[in-house]
Amino acid sequence: MSKFTKIVNLIIAFLFALSITSCGWKASEEEIKQLEETKAAALAAEKTFADKQAERSKLESDLKTKKDELAKLKSDRDKVLKRVAEMKTTESE
Repeated sequence: MSKFTKIVNLIIAFLFALSITSCGWKASEEEIKQLEETKAAALAAEKTFADKQAERSKLESDLKTKKDELAKLKSDRDKVLKRVAEMKTTESE
């Protein structure tokens, strides 16, 4: 077969396959309703996921702030304890 004949046969086969698949099954009302419910559930899950990610980000930020505050307070406590110890040693002399 020539190249032209192969191409024509391929195009005819493609058009035949397209015509068979395009005139087939249509979704019923129940299936459409189920798809819409599934889509709504997926959108709700995505929104919940985004909300939880935002909440997690905020909590991680709050945790970092609290850890920084704790480190500062520990540093202040250590300074005070050091001064108290110095005062006790100077009093005993």
